[in-house]
Amino acid sequence: MEIEEHKVTDLYTGVRGTAVKILDRIERTDSYLDKLLDHEMKFSELTGQDKALLYELVHGVVRWMGRLDWILAGFYKGQFSKAIPVLKNALRVALYQIMFLDRIPDYAVVNEAVEFVKKLQGQKPADITNAVLRNIIRSKNGLRYPDPEENLVSYLAAYYSHPTWLTKRWVGRYSREDVEELMAANNERPTLTLRINGLKVNKQEFEALLQSVNLKYSPGVYNPHFYRLQILTNIQNWQYFAEGYFAIQDESTGLPCQLLDVKPGMRVLDMCAAPGGKSAYLADLMSNSGEIIALDKFESRVKIMKGNLDRLGVAIVKFVTIDAMEYDDEPFDRILLDAPCSGLGTLSKKPDIKWKRDLLDIKKLTPVQEELLERAAILVKPGGVIVYSTCTIEPDENFEVVKAFLHKHNNFRLDDAARFADKKIVDENGCIQTLPHRDKMDGAFSARLIRTE
Repeated sequence: MEIEEHKVTDLYTGVRGTAVKILDRIERTDSYLDKLLDHEMKFSELTGQDKALLYELVHGVVRWMGRLDWILAGFYKGQFSKAIPVLKNALRVALYQIMFLDRIPDYAVVNEAVEFVKKLQGQKPADITNAVLRNIIRSKNGLRYPDPEENLVSYLAAYYSHPTWLTKRWVGRYSREDVEELMAANNERPTLTLRINGLKVNKQEFEALLQSVNLKYSPGVYNPHFYRLQILTNIQNWQYFAEGYFAIQDESTGLPCQLLDVKPGMRVLDMCAAPGGKSAYLADLMSNSGEIIALDKFESRVKIMKGNLDRLGVAIVKFVTIDAMEYDDEPFDRILLDAPCSGLGTLSKKPDIKWKRDLLDIKKLTPVQEELLERAAILVKPGGVIVYSTCTIEPDENFEVVKAFLHKHNNFRLDDAARFADKKIVDENGCIQTLPHRDKMDGAFSARLIRTE
């Protein structure tokens, strides 16, 4: 059996073969894109240039799968959705190159895809691959999508490559223009954002370091501790990353920490802390003075957190491997509850999430979010603050959870986030809600709750 498996793996050679192998696994298993890609990057013998192309192909296909499949379904004889995964993914990879990349001529892309399919599946599927791709190339400038006047949801889902259930929700909530802009922002290649670590370096020194290696940057939109780099670069190889001068962190992750308004000497609980970016930022805001308890129920994630925080020189975090629902302790001054959520605000960085999630996931998550908030209510001091945050833009996981909590607890009140953050990102309820197309960062939510007695 081992020999057979080895033979199969050998067939998936080169960048495109590896891309198809990863896409097959994403489709057949619960594996997430980033983990599969990281594994290939570490253990494959691809060159740096090939690794960059592999990243582009896999992310690109997953990001645009809705549009690619719409086009392929129109040219495939029979039901494209029922084609064998290896054929589907070989066609997707080739079509992504034809539609979105211009480094390789179309005929070369087709030839390579045909040879690959022939090697794996034989002559007949190779002939299908050849016919489908050549027909698409001939029609490339006249491709048709659903008519938005007849069915706006079908048009948006196909053209902007988002699942129908999610498109329906957004069409019901936002204007057409906003939905198109939001989906377009989700389909953009992600920007790289750094948070300066004030425990090791100040702003002037850090900006001088960026300039010394010609890294072009712009400051954060709403938080001066964040910097947006204008090119994606292998920044983790830079010596100052190893020395802990900065963390790679989206600006949206800083907002709940701002809202918590911590002070040196306070006792703080980070209830769902992994991978530790928010704990590290809170330690920075507290000048490494006081105590932060960081919880996660998985030992492997606690280990990663420890490594991240050691690198950043954080000295006040104590890690506890436990389910937050089972944790008990003396009351805290501040509690950050960055709740498990659908992650639907992070689709630019994690495009596979949109295909992995469905409405049922949101319905399953809200009771967990509510229970965690109930637990936080027990663990916070009178006069203390809980910040409830997520990285999603879905109201069921955001303000609806907060509203249900306040309905049950008359000893808590919602504090206006505009006291701590720019009014542009504070919604009509007084909570922070960022949107990718409007705020040029992940979509995220934060609410500040004060225990009055």
